[in-house]
Amino acid sequence: MSPVTAVAAADSTAALAHFAASLAFETDCADVHAALSGGPSATDFVLLDVRSPALFARGHVPGAVSLPHGKIVASKLTDYPSDTLFVTYCAGPHCNGATRGAIRLAQLGRPVKIMAGGITGWIDEGFQLATVEAA
Repeated sequence: MSPVTAVAAADSTAALAHFAASLAFETDCADVHAALSGGPSATDFVLLDVRSPALFARGHVPGAVSLPHGKIVASKLTDYPSDTLFVTYCAGPHCNGATRGAIRLAQLGRPVKIMAGGITGWIDEGFQLATVEAA
């Protein structure tokens, strides 16, 4: 018995429920890219880069809004209808900033998903980053 099979896999019904539910909490870089590439009418969410402003300036997903996870408060969201879906991302799988941002949004009663992979996943997919020119 290998380490993979030492714990039995879930039955198909449980696996289906688990994997289907996971998509309610996350999306991936390819799906975000496809939506952003479809123009404003195809973008039915707000993409939040929850890293520091300095990291955002060095490189971010084009179309993302910079809002560090520690700064997510109700007053920063007043321009968005209450049913706006937010998608958070951070540096990548080694970073929990996207999750921290998602928690803050959920605590404020806002719909939220994370973009799995973050900047690392975005680059791995071959997608370009935008930068902010220094003033």
